[in-house]
Amino acid sequence: MFLFQRKKAEMVSADDALPGRATPIPTATTHHVFGTPLRTEPKEGEAQAMFGMGCFWGVERMFWQVPGVTMTTVGYAGGYTPNATYEEVCSGRTGHNEVVHVIYDTSKATYEDLLKVFWEGHDPTQGMRQGNDVGTQYRSGIYAYSPEQKAAAERTGAEMAPRLRAAGYGAITTEIVDAPDYYLAEDYHQQYLSKNPNGYCGIGGTGVTCPIGTGA
Repeated sequence: MFLFQRKKAEMVSADDALPGRATPIPTATTHHVFGTPLRTEPKEGEAQAMFGMGCFWGVERMFWQVPGVTMTTVGYAGGYTPNATYEEVCSGRTGHNEVVHVIYDTSKATYEDLLKVFWEGHDPTQGMRQGNDVGTQYRSGIYAYSPEQKAAAERTGAEMAPRLRAAGYGAITTEIVDAPDYYLAEDYHQQYLSKNPNGYCGIGGTGVTCPIGTGA
């Protein structure tokens, strides 16, 4: 069991990754919470963001509750396998992370608002796991769509690091990289905790407050 978990926590190489497929896998057409067509492209006056924080079921719920967020979807990113299935991602042989893609109205929410949810909503010091969920698909990640997003992510991470250390946590392991290709997950994963209110969440923060908006 320990060997299996250790293997899942090691990134697969591009040469050893599963081949995937040329066409997208079927998914939902309508957002279960917002009741609007599912989409991954922002409209005029909107911007997009992408985060990995562990099991994407609970993470998506955090973000659809943020005022100003107009769309959330869950999917796979950061690996090698195009249009991967959930089973393939769970095998540890795609390199993908479970991520949430967010679209938000820039007149009602800021990227910093989303970063605050990110840093406070999970433990960014756990490496290739989050709580009891072990594997590369559960790693902490911020996937930036602009140099400004990347700079904000790096700055807020640097501000969080000493606060986490003071609370007894280790070094931040969050990967902060340019946004990679994003592949939508299957229908049943989209807004899972809206469809299954008592379903598994698996996400918990550290109790450490992110200094965004505090004047720190």
